[in-house]
Amino acid sequence: MPRKLFRKFMPSVDKVREVKALGVFGDALFHPALWHLNRRSAAGGVAVGLFCGLIPGPLQMLGAAIVCLVARVNLPIAIVATLYTNPFTIVPLYLLAYEIGQFVLGASGGKPAPPPPDWNWSAMVASANAIGEWMLGLGAPLALGVFLLACVLSAIGYVVVRIAWSVYLRNAWRRRKQRRQGASV
Repeated sequence: MPRKLFRKFMPSVDKVREVKALGVFGDALFHPALWHLNRRSAAGGVAVGLFCGLIPGPLQMLGAAIVCLVARVNLPIAIVATLYTNPFTIVPLYLLAYEIGQFVLGASGGKPAPPPPDWNWSAMVASANAIGEWMLGLGAPLALGVFLLACVLSAIGYVVVRIAWSVYLRNAWRRRKQRRQGASV
């Protein structure tokens, strides 16, 4: 993947250091591996973000940051990758996770999942509570399904980034070789 493109949108470590609220984390947040951009770190960041994106509630970015601190992968990429879940995508993803959990537990053919509650934009807290209660009512199939779906999405994201980065590098090397051969002729 083009590093210049990623670096264009990534904040610099110095800019992040200026945020006084992040001083609570000390130097752990500013470890060079969390900000280094290479094939392994970017792929790991995407994998962490896709995995933590299915954490319920507003804890997705915090979960991704904690896992990045442990795994030493790119923090900004992981945080951005969690954004695939939002009020529009979380319900379909959780319904898919519920179906996966039912299939794995052998509960398919049982009662279908109850329909999710309607989202009311004028009462967002009440709507979020209703969705939380709906998710809790789905129980073990949802819990197992969310974990399995997160693992699958994480693995797919990791492999796709590694392959895309390799393809990009091969094409860049090929173009560089062609430019060098054209310049020497």
